[in-house]
Amino acid sequence: MKDKTPQHYAHRAETTATLPPGDAERLAGYALMGLPFSSGHYLAYRRFPRSSFGPGYRSVWLRRPGGTWSIYADAPPETSCARFFGAAVDEAVLAPVSARWTGPARLEVSVPGVLDWQLDLASTPATKMLGAVAGAMPDALWRSDAMLGAMGRVMGPVLRAGRMGLAGRVPNGQSFRARPMRVWMVRASVATVDGVDAGIPQPLPVQEHLADAWLPQRGVFVADTSLVFPSTAPRRVAAVE
Repeated sequence: MKDKTPQHYAHRAETTATLPPGDAERLAGYALMGLPFSSGHYLAYRRFPRSSFGPGYRSVWLRRPGGTWSIYADAPPETSCARFFGAAVDEAVLAPVSARWTGPARLEVSVPGVLDWQLDLASTPATKMLGAVAGAMPDALWRSDAMLGAMGRVMGPVLRAGRMGLAGRVPNGQSFRARPMRVWMVRASVATVDGVDAGIPQPLPVQEHLADAWLPQRGVFVADTSLVFPSTAPRRVAAVE
């Protein structure tokens, strides 16, 4: 049987994404975990159609070559990624973030006046293996920080993506656990940021991280994904522009 595509899982998430059980803050959807470019830009994309603390949303994370971070989201900071990462970014901007699938493994993301970004995704033997391992893991292991830490230590080298963290703390202080069930790699990508060509996908000299959330050194896309934040903490959310 032919493997299902990233587009298939993205469309399924739009209608049937299910939050994990429990009373913690939770998100469900899919994401391009991150992609570095030769210009020094770093981009990431999040799409969570289901959220336990607000409406679903789309967001783009952008690190500019000078080191400043911006999060653009189509929901207010208190109900989007800045709820967890605002303490580590320079601005959280409420903006229209749009995305469309133009093929089974091709995604286009844009933020007016800021970003035009195209991605081509592909499976590899490594991503297929990780998907098989994830599918075989019982629920109890996904609730174990020790197990998720071990899985992250394996996942990074297997994907040649540097260090990866599936559990820990985010900049605003909450603990997190990630559950990525499907994985693909970015095969090719082009982006224009602030009217400038971002160059080619290429690892940055120093890997980026926001607290315990390590951002991959190669483009990694995940679907059938959920995030759980078992503990809460006082939040400092970056100001909306």
